[in-house]
Parts: sequence; C-alpha cells; structure tokens
Amino acid sequence: MPRRIAYDVLCQVLGKKRPLDEAFNSHPHLEKLSPKAKAFSRALVTATIRNKGFIDHLIDGCLDKRPKGHARNILNIMRLGVAQLYFMHVPAHAAVNESLHLTNYAKLVQYKKLTNAVLRRIDREKEEYPAEVIARKNMPDWLYESWENAYGAEVAIEIAKAHLTEAALDITPKYADEAEIWAKRLNGEILDNGSVRLSTGGRIEELDGYSNGSWWVQDAAATQAVKMLGNVTGKTVLDLCAAPGGKTMQLAAAGADVIAVDKNKNRLKRLEENMERTRVTAEVVEADLMEWEPADFVDAILLDAPCTATGTLRRHPDGLWTKKSEDIRAMADIQGTLWHRASHWVKPGGKIVYCTCSLQPEEGELMLKAFLKGHKNFEQEGEVYRSLPSQGKDGFFAAVVKKVD
Repeated sequence: MPRRIAYDVLCQVLGKKRPLDEAFNSHPHLEKLSPKAKAFSRALVTATIRNKGFIDHLIDGCLDKRPKGHARNILNIMRLGVAQLYFMHVPAHAAVNESLHLTNYAKLVQYKKLTNAVLRRIDREKEEYPAEVIARKNMPDWLYESWENAYGAEVAIEIAKAHLTEAALDITPKYADEAEIWAKRLNGEILDNGSVRLSTGGRIEELDGYSNGSWWVQDAAATQAVKMLGNVTGKTVLDLCAAPGGKTMQLAAAGADVIAVDKNKNRLKRLEENMERTRVTAEVVEADLMEWEPADFVDAILLDAPCTATGTLRRHPDGLWTKKSEDIRAMADIQGTLWHRASHWVKPGGKIVYCTCSLQPEEGELMLKAFLKGHKNFEQEGEVYRSLPSQGKDGFFAAVVKKVD
C-alpha cells in the first residue's frame, strides 16, 4: 500500500503537475496507512522527486528509448525502485520485487521483465557518485544555468548540492527573549537572527509549545523581512499576500496593527488558525490585490510577492519539475504590478518591504532596480538581503524602499 500511494502521487506530480503536498495529503487511501507506513510512503516519493534528474540518468542508460503514452508511467515505477536502491537503503530484493508488484497495480504487467532487467542492472552496476554529479543532474538545465549566470559556477553547484537534503526546521518564538528556553526544550540551537533550528523529529503539532502558540514554523531567512521595517509598535502595517501568516504573526507580536490581505480562502483559513493558536490579532481581508485598495494610507507595507519559489525547492522539490523558465517573466510582471499598486498606499516617509522566496534576480535585485527607476518618489533604504540554500537557509530576497514625498 505505501508504495502504491507513492506511485499514484508521483504520477500526479509529474504527469498532472499537482503540488506534492496536495497530491499526497488528498490521496483517498492515505488514512489506511499506519504512521510508519505513511512516513515511508512520503519519504519514498519525496526522495524520488528530489533525485529525479539523477535517477532518470541511470534509467536512460538502460533503455534504448522511453515508453510513450500511458506506458510512460512504467518510468515512475522504475524511478521509485531506483530511489529505494540508491537513497532509501532498502534491500535490493525488496526494492525490485515490490516494484514488480507495482506493474500489476498500474496495469503495466507487460513491462515487468523490462522493469526487472533495468533495476537489477542498476543495482549490479551501483557505484558511489560524487555529490556534485548527483546534484547537477537533479537540476533542470534552465534553472541551473540561471544560477550560474547570477551567482557564478562555484556558488551554483553549492546551491545545487544543498538540494540533496531536506531543509532544516526553524521556528520563531513569539517572544524573542524566549529563544533560549525553546532551544533547550526542543533540543535546538539558536541562530544568529534569533530563530531556533530544531533537531527534534516527529510531528510538529506534537512538539512542546506548539499547541499553546509559543512559536511558529518559519525559515530563518523569512524572518528578515519584518525586521527590516524596524520598530513597528503602534504602526498600521499592510501584510500583502499574507497567508499562511508567519510574517503576520511576527508583525502582530512586535506590536503592529496589521491588516493581512490574501486572495486564497484556504490559505487565509490557515492564517486565522495560526493567529488563534498564537493569540495574536490582525484584521484579515480576503481580496485580490489587483482590485482591492485600503481605506486609508498606512505607515508601512510588507509585500511578500507571489513568485516562482525557487528558493524553497529543498522543501518543495516537486517545483523542480512543475516550473519552467517562462514562469519567471510571468511572475515578474505580477510582482511589478503589485509593487506599483502598493506604492500608492503608504504615507510619505513610510516604508515598503518587498520580498520573495526566489533565487532568480528577475524577481529580486532586478525588480528592485526597475521599481526605483519607475518611482522617483521612493529611495532604497539600507542594503538588500539575499540568502542562499548553500548558506543553510531558504533562498530569499528582501529590500526596503522609503517614500520621500
């Protein structure tokens, strides 16, 4: 059952471009699995997607040509098998035999002999590959080349290598002076920005302090955007594209009067649940920012713009195979429009923090340059913030502009 679910989810992600979390969590038979089986199924499909480029390299070396049509789903069975052989430490006989059983489930029994031959050859010829080789093959060419152009070859390969493992789990304590308390209780370490990085496993909801709202999950890099606004106590702050609410909670906990706006009803529900759990308050607005406008000018704005999210691929490796290069330009157009609209809503002397969880300069440094060129009544304040996965954080960009008149 866990491998069948992994197969179904893999077909949904690669074939229909469904997000991994959505495809996995909505599988109709997921609740039939024990916690251990569910964890194995999730780990298997995640490892397969994370290492798909390298896995496909091995499989293609055993095939004259790839099957087409429905038969191409046999590749997903092979991918799951190779992931078990190379990345899951599953004994070869189990990895191969269970993959052969999947051909019956997928109604691809005519490819059972081929699957057996491919997996046994890959196991027989198995060798240790350098991390650089695996990492590079896991990256789509368009994406890796964009990182080479932006950051140079040495940094690009380090970014790629960072994607071989899942990102760490960081939390933001509701009260900054409690970071040491939660680091001790949860066996974590305090980072230089005050976040706590956990080494504790298990379900997040079962960790000490979660249910009473003493902290929330938030990558260390993402906390920087709110800090760049400075003291927000008593100020009215628009949090645009706010859900699921990490920055909303951060702003509210810092004393701001927050108006949190997002158009996604389901994500806003999560934001409201998070606020209730952490006992912070904000005005929540469900609206499309292309049409909505605030009733009055505000002191500050945080625009966490929609983006390609190439900075969070360690957490969401399905993005490697569901995104394409054209998405960058499309997202940049939306970002530019939203930032322009937001520029009319802040008071003179007020600040806008623009941020994205993208590694692409078109959505960060170049977007800032274009905004300043087209908005002479704003000036950049301070240095931009740029983090990279190779630095142990999500890829993130943030910049502050101030309205001068």
